[in-house]
Amino acid sequence: MNDLFSIPCVMMRGGTSKGAFFLASDLPEDPQERDQILLSVMGSGHPLQIDGIGGGNPVTSKVAIVGPSSVPGADVDYLFAQVRPDRGVVDTSPNCGNMLAAVGPFAAEAGLVRVRQGTTVIRIHNVNTRKIIEAEIPTPNGQVSYLGEAAIDGVPGRAAPIALTFMDAAGARTGKLLPTGHPSEVIDGIEVTCIDCAMPMMLLEAQALGLTGHETPAGLNADATLIARLDALRVEAGRRMGLGDVSGQVIPKPVLIAPPAKGGDLAVRYFMPQDCHPALATTGAVGIATACVTEGTVASRLIGMRDLPAVLALEHPSGQIDVRLRLRDGKLLAGILRTARRLFEGRVLARPLNEVGRAA
Repeated sequence: MNDLFSIPCVMMRGGTSKGAFFLASDLPEDPQERDQILLSVMGSGHPLQIDGIGGGNPVTSKVAIVGPSSVPGADVDYLFAQVRPDRGVVDTSPNCGNMLAAVGPFAAEAGLVRVRQGTTVIRIHNVNTRKIIEAEIPTPNGQVSYLGEAAIDGVPGRAAPIALTFMDAAGARTGKLLPTGHPSEVIDGIEVTCIDCAMPMMLLEAQALGLTGHETPAGLNADATLIARLDALRVEAGRRMGLGDVSGQVIPKPVLIAPPAKGGDLAVRYFMPQDCHPALATTGAVGIATACVTEGTVASRLIGMRDLPAVLALEHPSGQIDVRLRLRDGKLLAGILRTARRLFEGRVLARPLNEVGRAA
């Protein structure tokens, strides 16, 4: 194994996602060198990521890089990287709220924060969006606990609850909740809302594309015409949002919305961006819920404006996720319950930098 080199790594599930966790100090500071290592580690360039630890799907091909905080008022830094399974692309433009659920436990067990008796509150600075998120993690007896009675749709079994509070998530990438200056607008004959809250997104009613909004992810993914139409819409939305040419990025995310079918407030199908999420991204849930309480958006018009504080129940392909919205000091706070689990720990083997390109 002397022609490979090893890096400390922990694989964790966070919410409905799964990925590799690294300490920032264990990876190169240079972004290009870092990304080449991540491509090698995850096995990108092959749809199954057969030569790496990636899961061959966007929700299982994620990386979290955690280190001491670089800003006042936070305990740790968290840089998220979406590693494309099929292409040699590492995208650090978005945040991932599901992976975020595992950041607190990882940081605590890595010794980056002081663990308290009972519950430990960790303030996480998301480097991608420069926003702060509070994570409350169970630490009975001064140790992280993963076992408990909390359940989230899209994950089997029960686990310890992790409460995430997004502090003023508006303008995560663009600095504005409504980057185009309009709550809704028309792109290629389709009315959409371009919103930037925790995650830049483009929302549109499913019926505008001849859909119910209750289709399965597999059915939606198999519709090549739909995927191409959504991508063309989101590329133009990205341009209007000031994100430039987003054809090689994973933001903004296209989101189909529809009336609920199972007693919730809104049915959603969230794309990543060319594949429909089997559940719903946590950051996506925050942004969609915020759109529901923002006057004039396609979401608020579909379900009717809601007053704050409010709880929005969002139906997704695997069940439902609830988002609690409230104001504090004039800023909108969004709370979501997630769970996480440490899956394995050890060292992952990577190719030397001059060999990474040959792996694809």
